[in-house]
Amino acid sequence: MINTAEATRVLETALICAQQPLSLRDMRTLFQEEVGHDTLKEMLSDLALQWTGRGVELVQVASGWRFQSRAEMREFLDRLHPEKPPRYTRAALETLAIIAYRQPVTRGDMEDIRGVTINSLLIKQLEDRGWVEVIGHREAPGRPALFATTRQFLDDLGLQSLAQLPALDPVGERLGGEVDAFAELVQDVPDLPLAEEVVQPTEAQLNFDDALPAEAPTEPPPATPDNTPAETATAHPLENPTAPTTP
Repeated sequence: MINTAEATRVLETALICAQQPLSLRDMRTLFQEEVGHDTLKEMLSDLALQWTGRGVELVQVASGWRFQSRAEMREFLDRLHPEKPPRYTRAALETLAIIAYRQPVTRGDMEDIRGVTINSLLIKQLEDRGWVEVIGHREAPGRPALFATTRQFLDDLGLQSLAQLPALDPVGERLGGEVDAFAELVQDVPDLPLAEEVVQPTEAQLNFDDALPAEAPTEPPPATPDNTPAETATAHPLENPTAPTTP
């Protein structure tokens, strides 16, 4: 039977070397079920205290525990990798905020809230980032896909649950100034590596135009299974009045 001091040393090493957060189940596997949940939690608490005041801290996120650099170290670490991470557009952030706060939602739900037609590439960008996924389909005509955020989304933002997102304004629960707070939270996320099969979005892809053309055809083509007329975009209070939508 391994003693607590040695077990803590092993656990610390595993957490430092792990590329992904370790869950309590992973930790128990590490010790072949010889260490219980309560003991593991005590060990994690002790480790967190031992690393207090250092440039690295032990934190709990949605999928487990991990070591990460403290926020105040970002300024210095960025000097090693001066490349700037992709900056997400207001449209992408509003769409992500709607999914995070109203999930599960369909693309139609998002368009109703934002008041514009959402470019499918925008949602694909969020899926490729690992932040959004399809969790089912609504029992409605066409069975539209239901979108929700992922554990990866919470892990990247350093959150344990959705309850830690910036609070919504209780008056009407509208995504107003909270989108700005949400945007700061997302924009502060470091440019974490994507899976090898995912292509890093280009600057052009990050500036999606998710509104309909300003001048729609006078005679829309007839609706077919593969050719359905798009709905007309309407103005939305979240859109910046000083930045008109580009056709």
